[in-house]
This record gives sequence, structure tokens and C-alpha cells, in this order.
Amino acid sequence: MYANAKLSTAWALAALGSLAGSGAWANEIRVMCYQDGIECEVTAEAAKKFEVLNPGVKVVVDTVPYKTIVEQLPVQLAAGQGPDIARVTDLGGLSKYYLDISAHVKDRRYWDTQFGATAPWLRPDPAAKGLYGFMSQLTMTGPYVNKTLFEQAKIALPGPKATWEEWVDASRKVAKATQTKAALAWDRSGHRFAGPAISYGAKIFDAQGNPVIDDGYKATVNKFVAWHKDGAMLREVWAGSGGSTYADSIGEFINGNVVMVLSGSWQINRLQKDVGTKFDWVAAPNPCGPAACTGIPGGAAWVALKTSKNPKEVGAFLDFLASEAVYGDFTARTNNIPAHAGLAKKGINYAGAQPGAKAALGVYSNGVASLSPLAYQFQGYKFNRAIMLPTVARVTQALVGEMSTDEAITKINADMQDAIKQAQK
Repeated sequence: MYANAKLSTAWALAALGSLAGSGAWANEIRVMCYQDGIECEVTAEAAKKFEVLNPGVKVVVDTVPYKTIVEQLPVQLAAGQGPDIARVTDLGGLSKYYLDISAHVKDRRYWDTQFGATAPWLRPDPAAKGLYGFMSQLTMTGPYVNKTLFEQAKIALPGPKATWEEWVDASRKVAKATQTKAALAWDRSGHRFAGPAISYGAKIFDAQGNPVIDDGYKATVNKFVAWHKDGAMLREVWAGSGGSTYADSIGEFINGNVVMVLSGSWQINRLQKDVGTKFDWVAAPNPCGPAACTGIPGGAAWVALKTSKNPKEVGAFLDFLASEAVYGDFTARTNNIPAHAGLAKKGINYAGAQPGAKAALGVYSNGVASLSPLAYQFQGYKFNRAIMLPTVARVTQALVGEMSTDEAITKINADMQDAIKQAQK
């Protein structure tokens, strides 16, 4: 496991080759940050260490609601305004505003080695070769299971390579034995839907890299709708909203209404806090289909922005945050999955996590190796929302009986093509 070094040593090692000694700077870096837990607080502490090592640089970490990142930051950037650095999740959608910092990092090979798998997510076009930032952490979609209900029903948990059908069958039996409202629920999200779709053989893209809705995607729609119609799935999550509105399933899980949910690693801290001692829960490996056993990776990224007037300082600070010692400390303290290849291999010592959360983090971290290359491609596709949003709207219409699954597939494809055309204007 990754052992946290003594901080004084860690920060010093991280700063080797930094801008210390290059002269005093009267420059300020503004960092727009949102947090699920304490990410911005930990970043602010790192900023203070950076300032000590780089006299003349002031780093201000502005903690904002996630809604500000989603709604206000794009407007600011479109107007030519904004911070120097931001923590974002719409990786491709904002990529045209990213600043290339490759000339301002000390070792390009380090970045390519440690963050190469996710670097394409931040590039404004496939031909781009610059460095625009790095993933502050990985997230992964995946299921949670109410272990207590399985134990009460005296039914064994399916194994690590179990199929979706096996999980649905086992969860049905548990729900029946324990009089639980439903066996399963998935977050009302096209992002969550994509993992099972790829597992069932959806190619997502054709040979030219254009998105396609194929037989594998259709098979997943058919199964998902059927599971709703026969009562295995809790209808309220998807049928309870209209259009492409997002709804999570984790609240139903916390309230004991479902045996199993498909959500993601970002819910670990919430489960640790809100479930408490009500029941035992576990994260399970992503169930298999005939093609894969995959979830979808994601996460937030620190990105440099063209609105910055201090590119050298921005590059130096991001280089500092990306260093192994600093990144490892951030990951361990915030209970996140590392996007840093070396740390992912070594493992992270999540000293502050409770046993259940620590075990769940281990399941997700181990699951990174099982992610399909298509899952990475889907996450990095600039117009992936053109696939995700119509999926939610049209699949919901199919499961409530407003259209057939064949009609839903036709509509998803048409909506997707229209959305991409609009986005490219």
C-alpha cells in the first residue's frame, strides 16, 4: 500500500525542479474548486506549501457549489473571463477553453506515464498533443449491494464474474424473501446505462469514430425495460421524472427499498455517513455481459484555462499538484480513486476511511483494470451527452408504455444525430 511520507519530506520532493529560486513573483493564481467532501480544503493546504516553495506567487482557492462549475463557469469562459485553473467534470465540453501547459512542466514523460490513459479526455481534438491538466481522481460506475438483506434471505452473493442476469435473479430472491420493495434500481442516467450496454456488446462507435446505436445497445434497452415491467426494477427512479432529468438511486438504497443499485464510487462517503449502522453494504464488481464486465470511468479534472495571464505559474502549480507525493496525499485524505498509474499500482492507504468504505474503495480500484477501452472512449467523447440524454428520455418512455423499445432505439438515434449537429454549429 502507498505509505504517506512525512509531509515535510513529501512536499520537498514534490517541489524538486519547481520554480523556487527563480525570483519573486507578484502574481496571483485563482483556482475555482468544487468538492464532494474535502477536496478544496486539501488543495488549499497544498497551495500554502507551494507558496512557501515559490515566493511571490499567491494561490487563491475559491470553493464554489458544483452548480457554479456546471452553469456559470461555461458562461464566464465564453465571455473571455474566468479563473486560471478550475476543477471540472464536463471534460470534453469545455476543452476549447483549456490552456496547454506542456512548456511549463518539469518532466513531460512523467505526465505521459502517470496520466496518459486519461489525457485524451482533456484534448480539444484528437490530433492535439498538449497537456491541459490532469484528473484529480477517477470515479467509476458500479453497483452497491445490501449485504444484510442477502444474509437475512440466506442467499449467497454472486461471485466476481457474475452476469447481470445472475445478479438480477439473486436480488429478486432476496427481495421476495425479505419483502423488500424491489430487487434493483439504476441511477436515471445515460452515463450509468452505458456500462451495461458496453458489457452487452454495444460498440458505441463505428470504425470512423462516429457514435452508433447498435444491436448491443438495443439488447440492453430491451432487458432494462423488461426488468421494469416484471417488477425487478424500482419504477420510481426512472419513471418518476420526465425528459432527461437526472435522478440517483442511492437514496432508495439508503432507505432500504432496493437490494442492489447501480451508481458509482463517488457515493462511498455518502453511504458511510448516511447508512451508518442501519445495515451492512458492499460495493460489488461490475456484472458481466457477453462482451465485458465494465463500468464507465469518469471523475473531475484540474484544468488550466486560456483566461489565465500567468501560464508559467499555472503550469508550475499543476505540476506540483500532479507530483506523486502531493497527489498521493490528496487521494488518501479525500477517499478517491487515483488516476495516477503509479499510485494505482502501489495502492493507497485510506487511513481515514471506515472499514466498509475502505473495502469499497478497494473494489473500485481493482475494477479499473477491467474497464473496457470503449468505456474510456465513451467518457472522452466530446459529444457523449448527445448519447446519454436521449437514452434517459426515450428509455423512460418505453418502460412506461408510451412507445416500444424499437421506437425508443429509433428515437435515441435520431435525437443523438440532431444533438451532435447542433453542438457542431
